[in-house]
Amino acid sequence: MGKLKTHKATAKRFAIKKSKKGTKIMSRTGGQDHFNAREGGNDKRNKRSDKSLSIGKRHKNILKALPYAK
Repeated sequence: MGKLKTHKATAKRFAIKKSKKGTKIMSRTGGQDHFNAREGGNDKRNKRSDKSLSIGKRHKNILKALPYAK
């Protein structure tokens, strides 16, 4: 069987972090492009940080699309 190809759109949107406890998938917060002047301070600050996805079906599908993450 040949090598699996990386899904490039998924690779650009998600980052994989490995630790002793397991694999975490990090993603950027949505809604950062425009209309940010009306946001409050807490919302602006929270949008700057990456979020970790909960382990579930989506988590499994993203790991399948990124074969280097195994």
